[in-house]
Amino acid sequence: MWSPFGPYGTIMIFILASTIPLRNLLSRDEKSERLLLSEIPSEIRSKGYKWHISLYLLMYVYKLMIDIHNEPIKARVGGYTHWVHSIEGDFSLWAQDLFRNELLTEILSFHYIFVYLFIIWFVPIYFILVKDQVMADKAALNYFVVYVLAVPMYLFFNVEVTSSFIPGMDALLYHDSWYMEFFTNNDPLDNGFPSLHFGLPVGFLILNRLHCRDLGISIREWRHRELDLFVMANVVIYFFSIQYLGVHWVLDIIPGLVLAVICATFCHNWQPKLRSRPEKGWGSILPSRKGNAIAFAFTVLCASVMVSVFVDGSGSEKQNPNFRFGQGDVAIDTIEVHSLNHPVIVEIINVGEYPVYIAIVDRDHVIPHVENGNVDWQGIVAGSASNPDLNGKTLAPGEAWTTEVSTSSIWDIHLVLARLSGTEQGEGEVRITMQYFDDELIWSAVLVSLPAFFITGLVVVMATRGLDYVVGEDSAHVDP
Repeated sequence: MWSPFGPYGTIMIFILASTIPLRNLLSRDEKSERLLLSEIPSEIRSKGYKWHISLYLLMYVYKLMIDIHNEPIKARVGGYTHWVHSIEGDFSLWAQDLFRNELLTEILSFHYIFVYLFIIWFVPIYFILVKDQVMADKAALNYFVVYVLAVPMYLFFNVEVTSSFIPGMDALLYHDSWYMEFFTNNDPLDNGFPSLHFGLPVGFLILNRLHCRDLGISIREWRHRELDLFVMANVVIYFFSIQYLGVHWVLDIIPGLVLAVICATFCHNWQPKLRSRPEKGWGSILPSRKGNAIAFAFTVLCASVMVSVFVDGSGSEKQNPNFRFGQGDVAIDTIEVHSLNHPVIVEIINVGEYPVYIAIVDRDHVIPHVENGNVDWQGIVAGSASNPDLNGKTLAPGEAWTTEVSTSSIWDIHLVLARLSGTEQGEGEVRITMQYFDDELIWSAVLVSLPAFFITGLVVVMATRGLDYVVGEDSAHVDP
């Protein structure tokens, strides 16, 4: 697929263009509840939707902060893809080989990005546009809170995508000329555990059912039932596509479901408190003293376990590979830009049984040679004589190579490419570790993980002792 606007621009155009038509389709039986476009500014002011906008801006800043931490601390926390693979095996490869089709790849690749971003944008906007203030609040909270909950695992339990670790599996989504720049700019490709492509929409589905329970109706009677079915259908598609495209492990879905339950429970119970804040003050949204104490103790316990187990733990042991590939496969890792003044120290160890060839190449030189998961290695190396940015070396089993990569601009992205150097059938295994100038961010990474533990602690107290124990007597829902 090609577009002059690139994948992100194209998808945003699709999202904006389809918002009103889909709103009209889903609300065709209640036209009187539709908000006119001219009424949106006054609706934002009267219903206090400014905090929704602020929440999305905060989310952007928060994610940027997490992305700044992700790569620099990996030298200390390592990765656990080998654990996941030892449990799950090569199931995703079977699914990809069985259904492999070029048209299916194009459709599912676009769907993977489009629908996820669409749900993030459309669901809260839809509720605003059909005058459902309570669900607009809960949908916006769901997006923010589920990501906050995922942060500790994203930072301290790195799991590479399946196509980086299962020999013979192609990265149908990532190794494509149209998508590669987008993903290497925005996705570290080791934040697979948990899957928020699954967790976020499932959290929304749970919220719908909690809301209907409070209204005393069945989900089938709910005025937004068609939106619920729309999201449900896309969850089913994601269950298949994240396997087929070479993205997620099946095991990634399990913590995604757990986070969905925690997130939905928290958002459902805290939304009324947020709405009552203007009348009751900021103190009304704080947990009760008992709930706060238990959640704080839970946070300290979880953070202590996380630091003791994952910092300089088994995930950082150098004999464990973080990339595996078969004959004809090319593994690709990204060297991010974190400083224009300090080089990135790249260490690559061949931990397998076969010689491997490693190349560090400017991303712009690679993009034209990837398509639908296929990497044209000969096309990449053919211009090596005239390409000063291609730096390659063959590593024998057990051999290591340490080099430095400097960047002159924020767009100066380099990729590490790895493949078997011979023609014998076998599996290549390498461990790639990068030392950034800001690799001592480990303690601030712990700090940004604390909100996830605190929220989880509050939900645990709700489940074991009841809502009143956590938030006090002023927590009753006020649903329209």
